[in-house]
Amino acid sequence: MAKIRVLLVDDAAVVRRLVTTALNRDPDLEVVGTAADGRIALERLDKLQPDLVLLDLEMPVMSGLETLAVLRKTHPRLPVIMFSRFTQKGVEATVHALTLGADDYVPKPGDGLDVSCCIEELLIPKIKLLAKRSISPKCQRENFPVASASGLCAASPTPVQPVPKGTRHRPVQIVVIGTSTGGPNALAELLPVFPADWNVPLVVVQHMPPDFTARLAERLNAKSRLRVREAAAGEPISAAQAWVARGDHHLLVQQEGNVVCLGLHQGPPVNGCRPAVDVFFHSAAEVYGSGVLAVVLTGMGQDGLRGCERVRAAGGQILVQDEASSVVWSMPGAVAQAGLADRVLPLQDLGQEIIRRVRASIVKKESKAEHKCP
Repeated sequence: MAKIRVLLVDDAAVVRRLVTTALNRDPDLEVVGTAADGRIALERLDKLQPDLVLLDLEMPVMSGLETLAVLRKTHPRLPVIMFSRFTQKGVEATVHALTLGADDYVPKPGDGLDVSCCIEELLIPKIKLLAKRSISPKCQRENFPVASASGLCAASPTPVQPVPKGTRHRPVQIVVIGTSTGGPNALAELLPVFPADWNVPLVVVQHMPPDFTARLAERLNAKSRLRVREAAAGEPISAAQAWVARGDHHLLVQQEGNVVCLGLHQGPPVNGCRPAVDVFFHSAAEVYGSGVLAVVLTGMGQDGLRGCERVRAAGGQILVQDEASSVVWSMPGAVAQAGLADRVLPLQDLGQEIIRRVRASIVKKESKAEHKCP
């Protein structure tokens, strides 16, 4: 098997030397070139033909953000991992990079991490995961339905698991989104689709550490016509609002009578994650039942699968992102292969499908009490 070709872009010679030595020790990896700034890196791209770019943020001549913006125009599918220090400035720039199209991020050694932890346990596994994804995947696997603008691609689709008999169908009362690797960029494309008169609450669980989720909410708020905020305990669920789960906290909805509010807790990680998609999806299904529309976007692992099982059992609807538009298809793929997804769609089609389903359900809607917290 050919080695994964990495282009390392960093202005610090000691970092280039350290990381190059560590990556080249791995039999599956090869650093095919280095660059001290973004301009040099862009000039070398076509000659080096890397499978992945490891990109620093703060560099002279051309910064990581400037480099990423240009690179995404010429190489939209080339995996990029941001490699930066997690200072406040670094966190803001990293989240900005993720919403511009970077696939993932890794902290540099010195941010409370030793070199071996940073490179061996974080960087190398992410390089291998991202670089081995198909650059231009064809229509999806044969055993489940995939809808696209050109139609359906699957000869023998896996049947969608039926809603249990006796389930009382309700209009869509909340849209819940779960995502991980590649999620910030996907959300930055998805949320601006929703119109200003959107009247259903929307809640996002994105796997991210503390501080990152607040910056992500700010970025999404600037791009969206919805008001997007980081979730706070006790905040009432209301229409035309969107929330991002807080890093290092599980998020859930809680109801007493007609009162529905957000709740936070720091229980044990679920699926190795906190916040966990499963935790929130399960609570949403408990409160809203068949009024849940769940969406699973790009991400690593299977967080969201059990939550989608609960949504399906409650009679809710489920949409997932397709493989071709996902950075990592593990999370949405697990839901699709389990027969839980009503539709499997490219990212560019998901927003309109969500809007269509919400509006179709509102046509049949009875008068609904507004949820407020005392």
